[in-house]
Amino acid sequence: MNKHDASFWLQQIRELPVDRHIRIMNVCGGHERTISMAGIRSLLPQNIELIAGPGCPVCICPEEDIYQAMQLALHEDLILVAFGDMLRVPVNTPRSEARSLQQATAQGADVRAIASPLEALQIARANPQQAVVFFAAGFETTTAPVAAMVAQGLPDNLFLLLSGRLTWPAVAMLLESGKPGFDALVAPGHVSTVMGPEQWQFVVDKHRLPAAVAGFEADSLLAALYSLLRQRLENRLFLDNCYTQVAHSGGNPTAQRFLQQTLDVVDSNWRGIGMIPASGYALKPAYADHDARLQFPDHGNPQRRRLGEMPPGCDCSRVVLGKIHPDQCRLFGAACTPRQPIGPCMVSDEGACRIWWSSGARAGARTQTATGNN
Repeated sequence: MNKHDASFWLQQIRELPVDRHIRIMNVCGGHERTISMAGIRSLLPQNIELIAGPGCPVCICPEEDIYQAMQLALHEDLILVAFGDMLRVPVNTPRSEARSLQQATAQGADVRAIASPLEALQIARANPQQAVVFFAAGFETTTAPVAAMVAQGLPDNLFLLLSGRLTWPAVAMLLESGKPGFDALVAPGHVSTVMGPEQWQFVVDKHRLPAAVAGFEADSLLAALYSLLRQRLENRLFLDNCYTQVAHSGGNPTAQRFLQQTLDVVDSNWRGIGMIPASGYALKPAYADHDARLQFPDHGNPQRRRLGEMPPGCDCSRVVLGKIHPDQCRLFGAACTPRQPIGPCMVSDEGACRIWWSSGARAGARTQTATGNN
């Protein structure tokens, strides 16, 4: 358990003989928020580079899934509910048409923002004569409560448009790409709480990179960074758990049981990345009666399933992959702002571009250090 505060770990890092450029990727939007809001990058030695990775479920939700949700809301007699951030994610449609679920609402669709799967259940029970579609996008920590809800029984009028993803396959894909662009990994604490810290052991065993699970406070993150740097400098690699208060060996067996009971792991598309094998969730055939993809018309266009679909001029794909920092995007802070987002990374509170903007980064003050992974 971490017994020291952030200032202690920061001093420990500064005393390390870091004599080369070391790139550390974090794959969690919560980590990126803490790093940016606390100004951790500015406090570290200059040759330590922190890179935001594919840790925002809103950012990587496929465009075709958002488009399908919009079309269901606009053309079918139903209530569509989704987590709040999903309502503002833009898709590529003509400006004369709705480009987000929020704009679909303005055109008469009944779209409602929720903060918890239980709210979807409550809305369905309060409207028994109305079909309710829950557009459920998220990683393991968000998908597990959805799976629990399915296992415990859904009302006949509640359907799922599931867009769940597993986190580790995206990291594995980056590491197997030949040039991953980072030298160490900060593994997500919330996912490790559900799936177990050992899920990230492959980073050390297969790819010979140091890895550390971190929580969301500055002390846990800095402890993880110190561990990674020492491992790198001493060439003594292991998986370190710097979030032992919450992330325990084996994870949450109840959550895992619900996931295994109700969902299959399938090949899935990630916006800005493409198809990743065994990286997504789909409802098991036993729950087909509640699968919105099977129970409602498919309004999707096959052309929307293009690899790395992003709006024209948007560099979110490269931000998600950790190839550039957010303020190196051509549109960052100019055409693309939180008030008028063009790419998904500027929408969510876990999106790297939104986080950087909120922490004070603006167009014109470009980051000098890049990952070198152009």
